[in-house]
Amino acid sequence: MFDNATVSVALRGFAMPTSLTLKNIPDAVYERLKAAAALHRRSLNSEAIVCLESVLLPNRGAAGDRLARARELRASLGPLQFTAQDIDAAKRAGRK
Repeated sequence: MFDNATVSVALRGFAMPTSLTLKNIPDAVYERLKAAAALHRRSLNSEAIVCLESVLLPNRGAAGDRLARARELRASLGPLQFTAQDIDAAKRAGRK
């Protein structure tokens, strides 16, 4: 156990960010959080916030629900087809 380890997190969605310090994080929890942060290319702080939000603010919808909505939106676009070159050109144009 990390008796002296702390993780500070800023909770989003409030008028003023609040800091929270977590102490005595069990080794297994810390390692899973660290692995998840690396997998998602986030800091430990950001990963902790995402984990807290997913449990405490579930109204954002489940990943499966978001995926289904994205598929609906994509289907509503009709027969538009974009090539990789079209996408690259749009990215370059946006960087000017």
